[in-house]
Amino acid sequence: MDTERPSPRYTGIDVWEPLDALDAMIDGQLAAVAAVRAARRQILEAALAMETRLQDGGRLIYAGAGTSGRLAVQDGAELMPTFSWPEERLLLLLAGGEEAMVRAVEGAEDEIEHATELIRRHAIAPKDVLIAVAASGATPFTLSCLREAKRRGALTIGVANNRDAPLLAEAERPIYLETGSEPIAGSTRMNAGTAQRITLSLLSSLTMVRLGRVYAGLMVEVQAVNAKLVGRREKMLVHLTGKSLGEVREALRRTDGNVKLAVLVVEGCELEEAKEFLAQTGGRLRDAIALAERRRGQSSEITS
Repeated sequence: MDTERPSPRYTGIDVWEPLDALDAMIDGQLAAVAAVRAARRQILEAALAMETRLQDGGRLIYAGAGTSGRLAVQDGAELMPTFSWPEERLLLLLAGGEEAMVRAVEGAEDEIEHATELIRRHAIAPKDVLIAVAASGATPFTLSCLREAKRRGALTIGVANNRDAPLLAEAERPIYLETGSEPIAGSTRMNAGTAQRITLSLLSSLTMVRLGRVYAGLMVEVQAVNAKLVGRREKMLVHLTGKSLGEVREALRRTDGNVKLAVLVVEGCELEEAKEFLAQTGGRLRDAIALAERRRGQSSEITS
């Protein structure tokens, strides 16, 4: 496997000048970014396939072990505060469980039967999406999660850094990240990990954009769980509507802090009407605004 193969380029890294070693590792990080760009068509196809399943109420499942698993869990966990992705529609499967987030759990990545049981226990179904991540592309736990999810009809996406990996061969939407050997042989938290981290972020972010959870480049679904985010939400609404801070705060109060509803309310919709517009447009604010404007235009024609 390329990710495990020692590279002649780095055999003397332990006796190099520190700056030379640092430069070499930075070059590896840049190469990781290039590997993601080379896979952009695969990432796009995976995101569009995810959109289809998730807009129908499916769940998003991340599966992995070790470094790859921790990166997968991190990406999934950030979807709730950033995009208000429902907790009940997110499943994070890490070999070794929560303990494995902070320390290596001996033998966890080899637990094939446990992986299969997890997929069965959570009743993975055809409308669900499973993203399996493994630098080697052959980690038993991760591969078993993907196989069982695929058998049950879920969309399977495989992210790996070795060309002929089983994970890529068996995933419905494979994403191959050609990062090659590492500056420190086998330490896939470096080049391979960087490429995985970027890919997962792009994949989930593009999917959230497609699902209408972003408007005008802003996180209109953000959960305001602290003072900073409360202020950000207010500034966002002022920016989008041009209204005063007082008007914005009143709209947020009336809508229980829902930015999308607040935009429509500030623009003259009644609260129930705003909810109806968002429901009819699948939560896409741009479409809801257009619908509200059409309704107002029709009302004006009838009145005149």
